[in-house]
Amino acid sequence: MFSKFVIIIALLVILYTLGSSFYFLVRDRGGENRTVRRLSLRAGLSLLLFVLIFIGMATGWLQPGSAGPIRYHAAEQVKPPDP
Repeated sequence: MFSKFVIIIALLVILYTLGSSFYFLVRDRGGENRTVRRLSLRAGLSLLLFVLIFIGMATGWLQPGSAGPIRYHAAEQVKPPDP
């Protein structure tokens, strides 16, 4: 559960840096380097998140297919009614 929280927070921070870099792109009109710094930060955070997910999967902290609240179980299948 903690790993999902960290991933969601990291994605929100990445989206924030993307939005703020767009804001500085429009506001500064090329006068300062804030846009470049924010986009560089976003790229670094995205790379860090990718590496953390890779390490989490390699160590077993994260497992593919375990993220959804709805899980498929063959025993719980509902059969359609007979006509």
